[in-house]
Amino acid sequence: MNHHLRLGVNIDHVATIRNARGGSHPDPVRAAKLAVRAGADGITAHLREDRRHISDDDISRLSHEITVPLNLEMAATPEMLEIALRHKPHAACIVPEKREERTTEGGLDAVTGRQHLAPYVEALGEAGIRTSLFVEPEPAQLDAALALGAPVVELHTGAYCEAANDARQFERILTAATHAENIGLECHAGHGLSFDTVGPVAAIPTIVELNIGHFLIGEAIFGGLESSIKRMRALMDKARAETSGQRIA
Repeated sequence: MNHHLRLGVNIDHVATIRNARGGSHPDPVRAAKLAVRAGADGITAHLREDRRHISDDDISRLSHEITVPLNLEMAATPEMLEIALRHKPHAACIVPEKREERTTEGGLDAVTGRQHLAPYVEALGEAGIRTSLFVEPEPAQLDAALALGAPVVELHTGAYCEAANDARQFERILTAATHAENIGLECHAGHGLSFDTVGPVAAIPTIVELNIGHFLIGEAIFGGLESSIKRMRALMDKARAETSGQRIA
């Protein structure tokens, strides 16, 4: 069991605010550096086809200016693969993407999409980029990810968060996280997590990383980005410590 639960902070929506008016403020790279000071173990950024928030220049700057791993969220397209291979981030998470969606609406279907996904997983892996697939918390999706050669899965926690801690949705995540460990996959989770929903997910000992963005950027409006990240970090640490029987100050 990994006692330290990593926090990846997604800074996409700092860029959303910037792009609403144009110009360079607020700067997502500045936000990424602040997130690191506040306790983030990594930075996540999703470069979308329509560049609605993160830009190519943001990815270039993040690649050169932050001191923690960069996790590039990307669709499985030739354009995004070329960008990933050029910048070589620490990690790339392949996500489903539709131009008309407001946010990522669910996980990849790695079962039926195996033929399409295979060359992307292979190319990223050969480049030394830690590759993950963003999937629904279903054992069949994890089995498909393993068959594709992806070393990591990220479980979509949106249904659990939207259902306000619904026990059935939580059980799906718990079962999937346990299955991931059993078949040798590193397990991450994310989407929609908040102060109210993060605790039970953070307590699952086989999950090693949470990626959280929109909620933290929203909370920053009221109390500052550093404060929101520190509070999330504390809630995660508390939940993990209780699971492992440790004490925290």
